[in-house]
Amino acid sequence: MSFKTDLFAGKIAVVTGGTQGIGRAIAAELAGLGAQVYAAGLPATGEEAWRHATVKEVILDVTSDEDVRAFAQSLGNVDILVNCAGIIARVEEFKLPVFERVIDVNLVGSMRLCEALRPALAQSGGCIVNMASMLSFFGGGLVPGYSASKGGIAQLTKSLAIAYAADSIRVNAVAPGWIATPLTEALQNDESRARPILDRTPLKRWGTPQDVARAVVFLCSDASSFMTGVIMPVDGGYMVT
Repeated sequence: MSFKTDLFAGKIAVVTGGTQGIGRAIAAELAGLGAQVYAAGLPATGEEAWRHATVKEVILDVTSDEDVRAFAQSLGNVDILVNCAGIIARVEEFKLPVFERVIDVNLVGSMRLCEALRPALAQSGGCIVNMASMLSFFGGGLVPGYSASKGGIAQLTKSLAIAYAADSIRVNAVAPGWIATPLTEALQNDESRARPILDRTPLKRWGTPQDVARAVVFLCSDASSFMTGVIMPVDGGYMVT
């Protein structure tokens, strides 16, 4: 355990995309440190039962103004918002409807949650952590929608950090590199594609969802109380090579 087990005791956290992948790891990490967590998103599939009684799964469509508004109204205080809901469609993103869908989920969905929960976060002096990416910094030729959405997340994070500072809300983001999840399983299993990734990564391994979750914990904690507008890479050094 890297942090005190009661670090977030009494805190309320919302994690969108919190039912699977990196979002699920973030929800579990926050719950393990004492937070009451709402893991909001699609129904979990094939996942083990939660080890933490303080995690409540909520079905939420982040592209629906009505659903997001109703969810926000159902909550009381909120101390932490982690926007981790996201999709990727690769070459299909060159089709305009798919491109628009990716932008709506990844970027506009994050903005919906930020604005819907802003009053509650202002009341608690809370924090927001958005999910950026390596592709917030450079392009991806096969994923124009995903790349555009993650570039937008970086600028949204900086903009809201300025706008929300008057409400004592900090807004930061993490930018994961190559993380071992089901989404990257095909890459991990293909030596010809995995080798160049690992050769470029100074730490010579795939990241884990827990690596990302612990960075999120830091950005939600008082240890980062003078940090806002930061896009924090969690990439094993991939971007510095």
